Amino acid sequence: MRVILKLPFVLVLGLSLGACSIFGHKRDSIDTMPVEKLYAKAHDDLMNGDYAASTKDYQRLIARFPSGDYNEQAQLELAYSQYKDNQPDDASSTINRFIKTYPTQKHVDYAYYLRGLINFDRTSGVIERYISREGSQARRDQAYNLQAFDDFSELARRFPDSAYTADARQRMIYLRNVLAQYEINVAKFYLRNQAYVASADRAQYVIEHYQQAPQTGDALAILTRSYLALGQKPQAENVRKVLALNYPDHPYLTDPKWPHAPSILRKMVPFSGHH
Repeated sequence: MRVILKLPFVLVLGLSLGACSIFGHKRDSIDTMPVEKLYAKAHDDLMNGDYAASTKDYQRLIARFPSGDYNEQAQLELAYSQYKDNQPDDASSTINRFIKTYPTQKHVDYAYYLRGLINFDRTSGVIERYISREGSQARRDQAYNLQAFDDFSELARRFPDSAYTADARQRMIYLRNVLAQYEINVAKFYLRNQAYVASADRAQYVIEHYQQAPQTGDALAILTRSYLALGQKPQAENVRKVLALNYPDHPYLTDPKWPHAPSILRKMVPFSGHH
């Protein structure tokens, strides 16, 4: 999922930053620059993708000028710089501190959005950043997916008219489907290993918590098979009717052995995603 980030830069800070040359006095350093020049340097480094330099600049600005508009903006941009520099723990700490310190700041909606992005991007491993594989995220630990979903949900609840809310809601849909697929993967694993109570519990969880996810059909099919294996034929028939009514093309309806276990050769394929 690709999105163009728009940082909520302060448009007017009382001075025209464009008129300030950060190169005018070579003797100036980040320890001696006035706040407007230091901010301009940090911002310039950030826009040029030099995240290590911008992070250092913002941190020095925050330390030297502990209050004011420049400080608040620098904290936001520091979190973004750390996020882009693949420092999610530092970025998370910075943005959480900002939200706690400035709960009514005019750009706090962006802070909630950035917090969600930080956790959203923590859900992919290094290999998965370069190898696109359907369902790969649904086979990883889901803690950060759950946290990102909560972050975006809080943004949508607190700031329904924010410029960032529409994108957050799209990401929530994606995360909902990933979380549902994770539960389905676990349910299939239990089903293949004849742990039918566990597979039924996982399938029921998907049905109750992810009703609008496309994986609901799989959950109904797994629940039907689990009930049959547990000797609960009336319950199985009721669930099968619901499946047929809502998902008439589901493969289980014509193949009662669905889902089939992957072949041994398929399991041996690197990154195939099979348990």
